[in-house]
Amino acid sequence: MIKVTESAKKQAIRLMEDSGEPNSFIRVGVQGGGCSGLMYELNFDTVEHEDDKSFEDNGVKIVVNKKSFLYLVGTTLDFSGGLNGKGFIFVNPNADRTCGCGESFSI
Repeated sequence: MIKVTESAKKQAIRLMEDSGEPNSFIRVGVQGGGCSGLMYELNFDTVEHEDDKSFEDNGVKIVVNKKSFLYLVGTTLDFSGGLNGKGFIFVNPNADRTCGCGESFSI
């Protein structure tokens, strides 16, 4: 399961409302790449696939494909709007190493 902080919830709901797609949800995934070997993916989507796992936390629906889910178990999705950068942040307890930008990790 992926937890969603209150700040991530507010930002996600605002962005989904702005998109004009009332049935959208957050799709989170992992792909190879980045300076640490694996990169996070985060998109809004409206279609679930057969191999997806879906759950809800803090009123936000999250969908993850089964392969990515193994890397993301226990992760918290947060949002930072501070001076050092603005965007969604993954706090992943499974990551052994994270790059400086926080967009890639290794296990």
